[in-house]
Amino acid sequence: MPGEGIKFKVVIPARYASTRLPAKPLLDLGGKPMVARVAERAALSGAQEIWVATDHPDVQAAAAQHGLSVLLTRTDHPSGTDRLAEVAEQLGWKDETIIVNVQGDEPLIDPALIAQTAQQLAMSGADIATVAHPINSVADFFNPNIVKVVCKADGDALYFSRASIPYARDHFARKTGKESLPPGIPAYRHIGLYAYRARFLRAYTRLTPSPLEGFEALEQLRALWHGFRVSVIISNHLPMPGVDTPEDAAHMQACFGKS
Repeated sequence: MPGEGIKFKVVIPARYASTRLPAKPLLDLGGKPMVARVAERAALSGAQEIWVATDHPDVQAAAAQHGLSVLLTRTDHPSGTDRLAEVAEQLGWKDETIIVNVQGDEPLIDPALIAQTAQQLAMSGADIATVAHPINSVADFFNPNIVKVVCKADGDALYFSRASIPYARDHFARKTGKESLPPGIPAYRHIGLYAYRARFLRAYTRLTPSPLEGFEALEQLRALWHGFRVSVIISNHLPMPGVDTPEDAAHMQACFGKS
């Protein structure tokens, strides 16, 4: 079992509304809603408990129909992290409880990576653990939709950004510099898988937003702004993509086959 020895819980935030893909958690994947497929993967991680946290009765009903533990949460949460905090409060989880936030639109997520993220939090003593993957493509490096993370010597995050960081000034100043990445550049793509302790989630809801997160549109910058530690796992395996667009949905349905 991937998570053997580390006790943790998984929460799957499943917000009903989506600009590009309405009712996304209910997307049919081989006869089951996507949220159930995500829970199936999470169940292989060794988690003690798996909870779906949703803001809509239809998702609540679908999750319950497939035997999942589900909580109906507020509709006005600005982020998945805030939704997790409500779950921790509703269920009365103790401060040291480790909670992994598994996105509700990643039905092919690696269960071992979920367990590894929980273990990273437990072993590092950080407030948050998350995942990154080396960037090898110039196109990805300069793509603002791909979030980058720069780490400190101890493996904690120094900064997250949509900008191309760290920027190799001399290399990119050359005429053909932007056609390739310089050898050895520590450029990493941030993967949105997080582990928290319940005490951090309670603290997070009381933190004032930072101007950085407003400009970058990255909620994790709030934690850094207020001095919390974010430990980063560097994974050599790029996680399978999630579902954000109708094209992603069609591809994922093809992966699971028709119901």
